[in-house]
Amino acid sequence: MSRIAGRFAELKAAGRKALIPYVTAGDPLKASTVPLLHGMVEAGSDILEIGVPFSDPMADGPAIQRASERALKNGIGLSDVLGFVKTFREKDNLTPVVLMGYANPIEAMGVEKFVAAAKVAGVDGVIVVDYPPEECGPFADLCGKAGIDCIFLLAPTSTDARIREVARAGTGYLYYVSLKGVTGVKSVDVAEVAAQLPRLRAASKLPIGVGFGIRDAESALAISKIADAVIIGTRIVQEIESAGAEHAVARVKALLAPIRKALDS
Repeated sequence: MSRIAGRFAELKAAGRKALIPYVTAGDPLKASTVPLLHGMVEAGSDILEIGVPFSDPMADGPAIQRASERALKNGIGLSDVLGFVKTFREKDNLTPVVLMGYANPIEAMGVEKFVAAAKVAGVDGVIVVDYPPEECGPFADLCGKAGIDCIFLLAPTSTDARIREVARAGTGYLYYVSLKGVTGVKSVDVAEVAAQLPRLRAASKLPIGVGFGIRDAESALAISKIADAVIIGTRIVQEIESAGAEHAVARVKALLAPIRKALDS
């Protein structure tokens, strides 16, 4: 059983929902990433998503675009991100880690080289925004053989055929994008998400994580009543941006702690 599957099984047995925060690797500083990862676990996070900086992030709103720009100015590339995971694993071999990004850095490294390096580093899953399931069979096969989950995005506009395809190809969990558009520009519509999730559950037994538009304990609690995981990215990245390197870890922990408390209430 993968770390991701094991973590969801533990949570289900305990009647709890997963908290999945996102940070961009290398933001605000190269030295900030690993302490942020540990800090988020200390605040009660169950799975970590790490953004791989990219110059043209099509699904990301302004806040995460700025985070990628800062990371790229810090010289952060895919090899550095894998290095962060490897360092994180020196103290934490239990928390699942998912890399989220785009195909270009992976293809620049070489798909086989990336999968092998990700396995060695301790990566548990990958979300490649511009690798739709029907176009990444060989990549998904390589990941599967390495024990790395391929996690795909679904959205309000996803057709029944696309949902079936993602259910067939995906592992780990399904990532439901709750909004039409990029990250961080709207608040989540809980009723709309509740109306859509039965379609996903009918197609797949994988846990469902909901992201985009979740910003606080109230919205996280509402989503947790209908989904298996709450994914929070933009709000964390904004907190890091305003806090700066010196206070980033403390501010992110302070943001996540009441969200964790709400999910467990």
